[in-house]
Amino acid sequence: MGIFQRATPDQLWKLTRPGNQHDKLTRDNLLDLQDHRLVRIETVREDQRQVWVLTKRGHGEAKKLLEPKGIRLSALREEKYDPDTGKLLGAGYDDHAAAVTSTAAELHRAGIGHRLGFQTEIAHRLADGYVQRADLVVRAPQAGVPVMLLEIDRRTEDAHDLVAKLRRYWEWGWLLPKDAPKRTVDLVCSRPDAIEDVDHEQRLWRKVYPPTGREGLVPLAFVFADTTEAKVTNTVAVLEEAGRRFWAPRRYDSLYEKAITARDYRQAVPVVVTTLEQLTEHGAGAAVWRRLGRTEAQTLTAALDNPDGHALYRRQEARAQAEDERRRAVEREARRPVCARCGGKFTDERWEEITVHRTAVRAGDKSVCGPCRADDVARLEAAAEAARLQAAAPPEPQDGPGPDRRRGWFRRRT
Repeated sequence: MGIFQRATPDQLWKLTRPGNQHDKLTRDNLLDLQDHRLVRIETVREDQRQVWVLTKRGHGEAKKLLEPKGIRLSALREEKYDPDTGKLLGAGYDDHAAAVTSTAAELHRAGIGHRLGFQTEIAHRLADGYVQRADLVVRAPQAGVPVMLLEIDRRTEDAHDLVAKLRRYWEWGWLLPKDAPKRTVDLVCSRPDAIEDVDHEQRLWRKVYPPTGREGLVPLAFVFADTTEAKVTNTVAVLEEAGRRFWAPRRYDSLYEKAITARDYRQAVPVVVTTLEQLTEHGAGAAVWRRLGRTEAQTLTAALDNPDGHALYRRQEARAQAEDERRRAVEREARRPVCARCGGKFTDERWEEITVHRTAVRAGDKSVCGPCRADDVARLEAAAEAARLQAAAPPEPQDGPGPDRRRGWFRRRT
């Protein structure tokens, strides 16, 4: 009651002792607390269920327990009476407040969220100052739902009003915190969609809530209560059509577009819908949640998961890249030159040598492979060496005696 302000024994039973078969022990506990002037009966509903609230003394005790844990405490329901009639004022327990508490009770009964892990009327302030309040916020990391916002609708709001709420949560998910770096702020101000280039860790919502463990913004659930199936179907159809921009994934921008069937959920709000009647009848852990854009009902974690999301994208991208590399390798092999002399294929080094300008001028006969080119170079070098040696050798002597040059005018006398 310190969190939800008011509750019936049935709701408190599901919130505190879901393993019990009935609420008798809870009612006995309430009577004991009443004896200690910690709780009181505020009103009795038409179905004869008592609505209990904390007294001023009980509110003070709850404050001591909850505030040190950082848990938001609900406002005190003070006893005020009409001075003329003596009637208790403000004792009404509207159906919407009852539906919010019942939703939390059903979630807790299914193991989705600790009873102290729920918060009500949590404000989300937009850039224009408008405050969007979530009816209920649940944090259930152990159940695979680190955080989820819930809007409880008894069909008192028009379907397009729910689309407007979805839009506001989407816009809130795009905001930057006040202490964002100037460079990031300048980037976001540079163009309308620049926020998409800002990692979620740098956005405002990550300062408020933990990581969701999935792609996208904070999940949002619409729980419909006290309405007909036809009205729910019509409302969900409007949410899907008019709110598509906010919940629908996009195509990935990839070089392998034809090979990628995965969808990009990174900028979308995951939206699931159900009814309070289904939660009560089948339990919140059953397949009673439907994700917008899907047709079948699933469990909550399955509905929030993105099997066609980023993990699939990475696998498809890797397969497509490997296939593209294989195709390119085959095409390259088909273009690989063949030696005109020996018929062998060129090596990568020889192929590069004859095609790159800085080496092509010294590549010699471009129609021959590396080994044949090496043979040509060896022959040329051998011929050049032979010519050098021949040029350096002394002249060979001629055959027969040469003329007697000693004979002349001045012969030595004998």
